Amino acid sequence: MAGQSSGSKEVPEDGVPSDISFQSQVFDLSFHPNRDIIAAGEIEGRVTVYSYSVSEENHLLLDLHHHKKACRALAFSKDGLYLFTASKDKSLQAVDMNTGGVAHAVNKAHKSPVYCMKVMNENLLATGDDDGCVKFWDTRQASNILTVTDNEDFISDMACDAENRTLLATSGDGTLSVFNVRRQKIEQRSDNMESELLSLAIVKGGRKVVCGTGDGILNLFSWGEWGDISDRFPGHPLSIDSCVAVSDSVVCTGSMDGIIRAVHILPNRFVGTIGEHDDFPVERMRLSRDGNTLASCSHDQSIKFWDVSHVKNVSVDPGSKRTSAAASETATNDFFADL
Repeated sequence: MAGQSSGSKEVPEDGVPSDISFQSQVFDLSFHPNRDIIAAGEIEGRVTVYSYSVSEENHLLLDLHHHKKACRALAFSKDGLYLFTASKDKSLQAVDMNTGGVAHAVNKAHKSPVYCMKVMNENLLATGDDDGCVKFWDTRQASNILTVTDNEDFISDMACDAENRTLLATSGDGTLSVFNVRRQKIEQRSDNMESELLSLAIVKGGRKVVCGTGDGILNLFSWGEWGDISDRFPGHPLSIDSCVAVSDSVVCTGSMDGIIRAVHILPNRFVGTIGEHDDFPVERMRLSRDGNTLASCSHDQSIKFWDVSHVKNVSVDPGSKRTSAAASETATNDFFADL
């Protein structure tokens, strides 16, 4: 059967589940909030749900074909009872995890293909499309409650603060948009950064926002000061397509060169390499509910799991010299050996 896991195995040395292989490219993935389950959306529109384990074989739980085109974004509800999926076919759908059937469907949710999604709270969901449109949805009635068309290019990524009061959205037009979740309106947009903003993560107790760019630079915003960046950290050789905060000071970046790097923020330093998808771009990354396992997908038609528990509490000497990504990777083996 297509999409089977990599098979039976012994407990791996690195303490993470084995890879999950697919017949086509995986666009997005989502960890279940309460169970060892992960969902994947594929380029052919297929959505699969797997149970994963360090000590046992990964198992296919659901195999869904409710999208006509590529499933580009998906996310579990906060309680894990529903899996929301969005597609290039412009639809937004909610799968009931108890029955495996579609509970709600909005076939023409956007005028353009949906690119990304963010579950904000128990009743609110946000989606962004290829033409820069952001929509808020009431998940109880599957109804659209806000539409904002201020951006001129695709909405690349979204993130919420810890209280789910503010939604941030990056765009290919080089701007960061700030939405008030409770008032359901856009509050501010940053200046144009002159480069695509492709990914973002919130760090430093909500005081800083990290944005990955098409130029391989990490742009840093101070919370509430959205007009311009407060700092920038160059060094990635290619675009930073995905960015995930694994702790208050460490983010993992997924780049077009296929490498997943750990980066310490303020002071800004490359910590080391977490893993790689050979030379295939890292499409998306997600963090497990316990915060110790990172999952990534790429054009290599697989989901890979990485242990990030050892980089969460890395301390960096502010007086140490900044290095490029390439320079830091030459010392990665020594770094992890010391840990």
